[in-house]
Amino acid sequence: MFLSLLRRRNPRLIDAAVALHRSGELPPNTYVIDLDAVERNTGVVAAEASRLGLTAFAMTKQIGRNPDASRAIRAGGITHSVGVDLECAVAAAAGGLASGHVGHLVQIPRHRAREAAALRPRYWTVFSEEKAREAGAAASAAGYVQGVLLRIVGEGDRFYAGHEGGFDAASVVEAARRVDALPGVRFAGVTNFPATLFDQAAGDIVSTPNLATLTRAKRALEEAGFRDVELNAPGTTSTAALERLAEAGATQVEPGHGLTGTTPLHAVRDLEEEPAIAYVSEVSHLWNDRAYVFGGGLYVDPVLGSAATDALIIGPDDAAASVTARPVEMPAPQAIDYYATIPVPQGAARPGDTVVFGFRPQVFVTRALTAGIRGLDSGEPRLAGLWSADGSKPLTIADAIQGTEDAR
Repeated sequence: MFLSLLRRRNPRLIDAAVALHRSGELPPNTYVIDLDAVERNTGVVAAEASRLGLTAFAMTKQIGRNPDASRAIRAGGITHSVGVDLECAVAAAAGGLASGHVGHLVQIPRHRAREAAALRPRYWTVFSEEKAREAGAAASAAGYVQGVLLRIVGEGDRFYAGHEGGFDAASVVEAARRVDALPGVRFAGVTNFPATLFDQAAGDIVSTPNLATLTRAKRALEEAGFRDVELNAPGTTSTAALERLAEAGATQVEPGHGLTGTTPLHAVRDLEEEPAIAYVSEVSHLWNDRAYVFGGGLYVDPVLGSAATDALIIGPDDAAASVTARPVEMPAPQAIDYYATIPVPQGAARPGDTVVFGFRPQVFVTRALTAGIRGLDSGEPRLAGLWSADGSKPLTIADAIQGTEDAR
C-alpha cells in the first residue's frame, strides 16, 4: 500500500535512495527517511494541535529513534518526545527532543527510575501505586516533584495482548487522591491506549471504548475538585484525528506514524502529511526463478492485517518510475528475516540491483539501519547520517579492527 503512495506522492525519496545505494553510501537493510518531509509533516501536526489546544509529544520508535529525525521533528515545532520505553526517551533526548512523557506503554524498571528522573520528564505514567512511589522517590532524589499520569482501565476497553494493566477507571478519583498524597509526585491526569484505531470496514479512524473511558474519568476527577486534569490519548495519531480527540477532552496527543505519513488512514486516503520513509535493500542472489533480497528490517507492522507487500527491483540503468512493482514473498513472522524472495522472470534481476519497499515500519524491533536524507526539495540529496535501529552509531570495520588489536 505505502509503496504506491510513495511513488505517487514522494518519488524523489525513491530516486535519492536508489542513487545513494548505487554509489555505495547507503547499505542494504536501511530505512531512508525524508527529513525535509518529516519537518513539514511535524509543522502541520504542530499547527493543528496548537489550534485545538493540544500538546503534541513525538513518538520516534517506529523510525528507529533516528537522532537526525528527532532534530527534524524539533525544527518542525514539536519539542518533546514520548518514550515508549526508557531507551526511546534517552535516544530522543540525544537527538534534541526533551522528555515529555515516559512510562507508557512500557513502565520504568525499578532500578532505572533515577535515570528516568534525570531526564526531568513532564509526565510519567504509572500502572500502580508501587510504581508511583518509585517515581516519587526518584524525583525527590533529583530535587523536584514529578507529574504522574494514571494508566486507567474501564470495562470493555481494548488492549493489544501484553499491553494490559492499570488502575480501575471506576475508582479513578480515589486512586488519584492516594497517588497525589505520595511524596515526590503530584497527580496530573489519565491515559489509556489505544484511544483511536483504524477501521478497515469503515475506511476511517474510529474512537475506541478506551477514549470514552478517559472522557468519563476526566469528568469525574473535575467534579471531585481536581483542576487542569491532563488527558493523554495516543493511537493512530495524525491531523485527521486531532479534532476528534480534542472534542473528547484530550489535552495530549502523540503522533508517530503521522510524522512519516504511514498511519493506516494514509494508506487509503491522501492526508496533509506526506509519506516520508522507505526501506532499501539489494538483490543478494538468484535461485529457482527468485531474487533473494537482503533482510534484517522486514517487519511490517501488522495493524493492517496480512496486506501484500510489493517492491521495486531497480537495475543499474533503470529509472525507478518505469519499473513495475513485484509481489514479495515475505519471511514468516516466526522466522528470522535473512532474506525476502521475489519471483522474477529470467534476466529481470541481477545480484546488486537496488530493491525499494514501502510499508508501515516498526524499526526499533528490527536489526535494520536508518538514514535521514536532506535536500530532496533542492534536487541535491545528501545523507545526514547512518544509525542503528536503537538510535546509536553502528559499529564499523575500523571498530572491529581496533577491538582485535586491543585484544592482542
